[in-house]
Amino acid sequence: MKPLFVRGPSPVVRLVLAAFLGFALMVADHRYQYLETVRGSLSVLVYPFYYLANLPDTLLHRVQGRLADDEVLRRDLAALQRENLLLRARMQRFESLEAENRRLRDLLGSSVRVGERVLIAELLAVDLNPYRHHLLIDKGARAGVFVGQPVVDARAVMGQVVRADPLTARVLLITDVEHSLPVEVLRNGLRAIASGTGLINQLELPHLPKNADIRVGDLLVTSGLGGRFPAGYPVARVATVDSEPGNAFATVTAEPLARLDRSREVLLVWIPSSSEHAAGDPSEHSLNEAPER
Repeated sequence: MKPLFVRGPSPVVRLVLAAFLGFALMVADHRYQYLETVRGSLSVLVYPFYYLANLPDTLLHRVQGRLADDEVLRRDLAALQRENLLLRARMQRFESLEAENRRLRDLLGSSVRVGERVLIAELLAVDLNPYRHHLLIDKGARAGVFVGQPVVDARAVMGQVVRADPLTARVLLITDVEHSLPVEVLRNGLRAIASGTGLINQLELPHLPKNADIRVGDLLVTSGLGGRFPAGYPVARVATVDSEPGNAFATVTAEPLARLDRSREVLLVWIPSSSEHAAGDPSEHSLNEAPER
């Protein structure tokens, strides 16, 4: 059977027909929007091919972005960790400074209550011998410190200077066995001597008669006798009062009010008599001068 059309239109005719058809479709789409639905359907059909063609490039960009984000996050995390460490270190310093400021305010408040010339000093060392209660402070003879000078903290009497070098001074605490201090009971004015026992939290009041008017909880203050310590400084509070039948005197112990094992700043106190003494003959400031007993 022979085909109906042995030869089709020439290529030129086909090109002209295709161009005319395309131009007609463009005019129809532009003027009347006839092909909008067809174009939408075709875009849905073609989208998977676009997606598959663009998938390698998309994955590559995502991986690169993820790696870059991870690197940025690691750098930011490291920077934040360093900053946090610095801030925490500074916070510790601020806490230390805050505590130091509180101690200094307490000391300054104590100096106001004392109403005398005072000098703030810091501890440099503590005698490690358990039987000697000595401190080394950072103020010495060049700052006017002298042997026998009273030393207090924000709460009460701590001791007295027993050696004054040019830049440092050694302080004998009231709890040392070689130290004794004239005191009186604030409640009734009863006079006594508070002696060190070698224990950092205990003083003893020897040679008090059994009928002495002293009670547990009584506040002991400096009596001012002897001219070494000014009168009225808190010293200790009575802890125990025992009257054993076999003893001629009562056994009385007291607990120091000063923070002997914790204070880092101390006050060196001048009183009129001690100022005159400090301004007198330097030979009077013997390094071997014994503490007041």
